[in-house]
Amino acid sequence: MIKKVLIANRGEIALRVIRACKEMGIQTVSVHSTADEESVHRFIADQDVCIGEPASSDSYLNIPRVIAAAEITGADAIHPGYGFLSESAEFSETCEQNSISFIGPKKGIIQKMGDKSTARETMKKIGVPIIPGTDILNSKQEALKAAKTIKYPVMLKATAGGGGRGMRICKNSKELEKYFDITKNEANIAFGNPGVYLEKFISEPHHVEVQILADRHGNVIHLGERDCSIQRKHQKLVEETPSPFITESLRANIRKTAVTGAKNIGYEGVGTLEFLVDEKMNFYFMEMNTRIQVEHTISELHTGIDLVKAQIKVANGEKLSHQQKEVVFRGHVIECRINAENPYKDFIANPGKITRCHFPQGLGVRVDSHCYDNYTIVPNYDSLIAKLIVWGMDRQEAISRTKRSLEEFVIEGIETTIPFHKKVMENKAFIQGNYNTSFLEKFKM
Repeated sequence: MIKKVLIANRGEIALRVIRACKEMGIQTVSVHSTADEESVHRFIADQDVCIGEPASSDSYLNIPRVIAAAEITGADAIHPGYGFLSESAEFSETCEQNSISFIGPKKGIIQKMGDKSTARETMKKIGVPIIPGTDILNSKQEALKAAKTIKYPVMLKATAGGGGRGMRICKNSKELEKYFDITKNEANIAFGNPGVYLEKFISEPHHVEVQILADRHGNVIHLGERDCSIQRKHQKLVEETPSPFITESLRANIRKTAVTGAKNIGYEGVGTLEFLVDEKMNFYFMEMNTRIQVEHTISELHTGIDLVKAQIKVANGEKLSHQQKEVVFRGHVIECRINAENPYKDFIANPGKITRCHFPQGLGVRVDSHCYDNYTIVPNYDSLIAKLIVWGMDRQEAISRTKRSLEEFVIEGIETTIPFHKKVMENKAFIQGNYNTSFLEKFKM
C-alpha cells in the first residue's frame, strides 16, 4: 500500500494531488526549485525538498534529484502531475528500478503512446480511424514525396511533441522545405527527439477528447468526452463537457472507440484519447496523453469521480470502484484556464507580483490555483495561474454561472486572460455551440 507520495510538480496540480492524498490519509512530499520558494504547495505538504535552480532541467526535469528527494524522505510513490516528467518513459522505469511506485503507466505503454507516430500505427492496427499521414520521415525529400500523395495542406509534427510545440502547417512544398529542418531542430531541443512525420491538415476541425480510467485487471471505463476546440497555438483555453457539437450517435461511438483503444494496449491509470472531428462528423485519432490532463477537473464535476484518487488506487493494484453503467453524467461543466498573459497583446506572458487576489464562490463553482495576495508569478514556467471550473444543470446555466464567476474573479498587479474569457462567454458562436479550432482567428477582443 502507498503510504507517502512525492509530487514531482509545482503550482495548482501539486496542490490538487496533495489534497487528494491528505483525504486518503497518505503523507505527502513536495519538491520545489529556488524560483518557487514562495509557492504554496511546499507549505501544505507534510515534507518539502528543494531540488535545484529555476531551470526545469536543474529541478523538475532532473530525474536523479527527484529520485533522491523521494529516497531521503522515504516516499514510496511519485505522482508526476502533468507536464515535466509525467510522460517520461525513462522516469517511469527509473522509479520502478528504485522500488518506487510511479503513479501512471509503465514504461512500455508511455513509449508506445507517447511517441505520436507509434501511437498512430498502434491505433490503426486495432481499427481506430486515424488521419492520413506518414511514419517517421528520414529526409526532406521523403517528406516532399509523401506530401504529394497526402495533398496539401499538411501538418509537420514532432513525434515526441506536445503542448502545441513541434508543429507546422505547410500549405505548399516551399513551406515544407522551409519548416522541415526547423521543426526537427525544435523537436530535438524541446523533447530530445528530432523525429517528425506528416499528417493531412484538417481545416477547422473540432478537438474532442475522451477521458478514460483503467486498472491493471483489464477494466476500462470512460468518463465522457470534452470539447477543447478553443485554442491558441494548439494550447487549450476553454474546455467543456459534454461537447455541444457532436451528435448523440457520434458521442456513443467516440467514447466506445476510446475504451476499445485503451483496452487493446493494456492501459493502466488515467489517460486521454484525443480526436479531431470534421464538419461531416468523421472523427480521427490524433494522440493519447498518458497522464492526468489540466482539464480533468470538468470530468470530475460531470461524474463526481475523483480522478487523482482513482490514479492512486490503481497504482495500489485496486480494481476500479465504478463499472461503466454506474458512471452518472450530470449537467454541463465549463473550464476557463486563467493565464498570466495579456490577451490584448497576442497573449504575451505577463509574470509579476499579484497585489490582490479574490476567487469567485457559490454553488457549482470551483477554482484550482496556487496564487494568493502578494505572490509573485515567476517567468521560468508556464503561465497557467488558475482554473475556473463551473457546473450547471444544463449548458445555458453553466455559461451564465461562468459569466457571473468571471465578474467576481479578481487578480490585480498583472494582466490575465480573464477579460478574454468574459468575451468568450458572450460570443454568439460559443453560446450556440457552433465553434471549432479556428475560433480565435475570427475572435476580436
